[in-house]
Amino acid sequence: MVVGIIIGASIFVQPSEINRHVPDIPAVLAVWIIAGVLTLFGSLVCAELSSAFPRTGGVYVFLKETISPAFGFLWGWAMFWSAHSGIIAASSVILARYVAFFVPLGDWGIKAVAIAAILILSFVNYLGVRQGSGLQTIVTVSKVTVIVLLLIMVMVFGSQSHANSPGTPPTAVDVSFREFVLAVSAALFTFGGWHMVTYTAGETRDPRKTIPKALVIGALTVTACYVALNAAYLYLLPLKQVTSSTRVAADAAAVMAGARGAAGISALVILSATSVLNGVILAGPRTYFAMADERLAFRWLAHIHPLHHTPDRATLIQAIWSCALVATGTYRALFTRVIYTEWLFFALMGIGLFCLRRRQGYAPAYGVWGYPAVPVLFIAASLVVAVIQIAADPLQAGTGLLIVVLGLPVYYLWVRTHHANH
Repeated sequence: MVVGIIIGASIFVQPSEINRHVPDIPAVLAVWIIAGVLTLFGSLVCAELSSAFPRTGGVYVFLKETISPAFGFLWGWAMFWSAHSGIIAASSVILARYVAFFVPLGDWGIKAVAIAAILILSFVNYLGVRQGSGLQTIVTVSKVTVIVLLLIMVMVFGSQSHANSPGTPPTAVDVSFREFVLAVSAALFTFGGWHMVTYTAGETRDPRKTIPKALVIGALTVTACYVALNAAYLYLLPLKQVTSSTRVAADAAAVMAGARGAAGISALVILSATSVLNGVILAGPRTYFAMADERLAFRWLAHIHPLHHTPDRATLIQAIWSCALVATGTYRALFTRVIYTEWLFFALMGIGLFCLRRRQGYAPAYGVWGYPAVPVLFIAASLVVAVIQIAADPLQAGTGLLIVVLGLPVYYLWVRTHHANH
């Protein structure tokens, strides 16, 4: 489940975003390794918190229980308005880009396909968990197939394609710390979703042992896959082509197997994008439902469809807002908003772990390896990623942060009104 959620279609698009910041092959590979290490550190922190609070809700529960219910509310607020809906929107745009390989689409055509994908998959999950999880099982297999197929193609056809590459030998390039961190931020988007397995802790067998193992093994597996894939891209294509490409996996396949290879990879990437999009659409409404059930959101969001037994209203409102993000935002604006918003909260999650450790009588069922160094490094890195991402585009960041901060007066007004009515 961890590998299935993390490995989405963005790994077949995002390398161009990373290379734009670090046009140097060793630096590119270092970016992917560091992003993987940060994901591992976050997974370790998440694993201990999940073992302490083995119930459905994930980060929402961790922040609510370790720091304050206000921060739990703000996470759910940010999930809806920016982070989670932003992932849905960005993933749908990636899907549409690969559809454009087969059908010529302009900018508005890509947005239309992305919106249609959100609505169709939201409807599938509206119909029932069985339908949504069944679709997830089918399309998750495809994303692993994409990576294995592409790497096999590199081993079989790669040497000849590399020899015929028209690119010039790369030269060393000085990369600033700011650009390197921005590249790591872009890479972290492809690792997004590692924490979502904790949303289902209440439905997991022996979650205190199962979820920590899943998080650690999953993070290591995905990092190995991502480093191998990017090494393959850079082996087959000139660095400039990787940087400018919007469908780098298809371009790499085309070098080895021509138009048919590119078409095959593109079709599989569409299935992979469908997988991550379906999984995120499935997970989000459960958090909004939990918040509403605990009276931290409108009670009507806790409505369960009498026939399909799904959080139908939460699913509907998530779909509407995600479509609005697609219609009004660019791909880069969407994923940068997700990164700094999420990682600010991840820093708070790490701080919450220290607060939990200070509680009298607390004995972790699963302890973070390397405590306290690993959580400290994770908190520091999270803040650096968020701050530099914000400084890179203050106007865009200001809009996203304003959305999050507005949740605070909403929370206090909500709590005051709720207490006044009871």
